[in-house]
Amino acid sequence: MSGHSRWSKVKHYKGGIDAKRGKIFAKLGKQISVACKHGGGDPAFNPRLRTILMQARAASMPVDNIERAIKKGTGELGGVSYEELTYEGYAPGGVAVLVEMLTDNKNRTAGEIRAIFTKHGGNLSPAKHLFHRKGQFLIAKDQIAEDDLIAIALDAGAEDVQTHPENYEVLTDPPQFEAVHKALETKGIKAQSAELAYLAITPVPVTDEKTARAILNLLEALEDNDDVQNVYSSEDIPEKLLAG
Repeated sequence: MSGHSRWSKVKHYKGGIDAKRGKIFAKLGKQISVACKHGGGDPAFNPRLRTILMQARAASMPVDNIERAIKKGTGELGGVSYEELTYEGYAPGGVAVLVEMLTDNKNRTAGEIRAIFTKHGGNLSPAKHLFHRKGQFLIAKDQIAEDDLIAIALDAGAEDVQTHPENYEVLTDPPQFEAVHKALETKGIKAQSAELAYLAITPVPVTDEKTARAILNLLEALEDNDDVQNVYSSEDIPEKLLAG
């Protein structure tokens, strides 16, 4: 697999998470409530909830927020009913984009997402076949040496460990996600991000700065929408374009 930028995910954990912490917590709260509604509030018997709680811990979400979201999902507290939606499309440069949503108004959300794609030079079109589901951990380099991380991750069942300028990325098949997460926590390694994500099968190289900026503007506009939970994209943008 190519070590492309995965900008829309890495960006939050290079400093942006502090500025958007409240919005991130709100989105995680929605996901926790929906997971509880469908599978109950006990993570021991709800794999989906366990995974989202891992993400919540990685984002340092307050315990009170988590407990409130669980109670909303199980019906102990009143809450809004959300519908899960996935939108597929393309950004400029032929970059595939996958958007996961939780909304209480499908018609409003459809219009908003379509408008965002159109405004930023993209379009809605089938693209999910260009992604595969993987467990993904982002880990700060100052926590552990590369060789030590590789040994721990691969021994726990990870598929690959990649090194990026700002962090390490550990990839797993979905069934090994929890085992790798437990192995990392046992060694005192706290992931900046831990999730089951859709990653591009074949990243799309982007070499033009204007196109790169157009792609990043579209991804950021999608992530700023309150109903958007996750944005996955297939861009491979060189660091020099991101820095420029």
